[in-house]
Amino acid sequence: MRQIFLDTETTGLEHKLGHRVIEIGGVEMRNRRLTHHHFHRYLNPERDIDEGALAVHGISLDFLQDKPRFAEVAAEFLDFVRGADLIIHNAPFDIGFLNAELARLDMAPIETVCHAVHDTLRMAKETFPGKRNSLDALCDRYGIDNSRRTLHGALLDAEILAEVYVAMTRGQESLMIEPVDEPQAELAATAIFSGSTGKRAQRIVRASPEEIEQHEALLGAIQKESKGKCVWLAGDAET
Repeated sequence: MRQIFLDTETTGLEHKLGHRVIEIGGVEMRNRRLTHHHFHRYLNPERDIDEGALAVHGISLDFLQDKPRFAEVAAEFLDFVRGADLIIHNAPFDIGFLNAELARLDMAPIETVCHAVHDTLRMAKETFPGKRNSLDALCDRYGIDNSRRTLHGALLDAEILAEVYVAMTRGQESLMIEPVDEPQAELAATAIFSGSTGKRAQRIVRASPEEIEQHEALLGAIQKESKGKCVWLAGDAET
């Protein structure tokens, strides 16, 4: 599974009013592990930056004067996201701006290039209804260090979002069982030969009280993450 965690910074809040993208940051994850593959570009918006936006990200127009236009990086950016699942916090905002940039170049919307778009803000609202679900709030909730985030920055926010996403979906990860390669000597040690018949019987190893307690705690965590749909606990309730 290839996922791209993506964030943008802009000149203002409304792309319909002509505001532009000034920074794109994306990091790649495969099989729930970040790779060293990322995309990061500052862009010359060819227009002024609202004071409110400047206060959020701190990127000045003077700094952007010698940076490329979106048209110059569009192909490289689309190659980066092609075929991947995009994971974005408040996805409609970023997707709206990116599609507006692509439309200026008579290019198709980004949804036609990537595999899917997932909005972690919507996910958080479903999990924590009525609570603050900003990226900073989720970092506090999941114990993720965001002390470097004094200002918004696309690449840093994308990296933090990847950590938040893994924390938000860790209940799914707890259901994944990795195969373990055991040495043949250890496998042989688990076999017991029964008397003179030479037939091999299975040795029964019972869980210790500590292991039972850990198992029950794991089931409780899965029950919480799955909102009461843990199949193992459901099976116990029926017996």
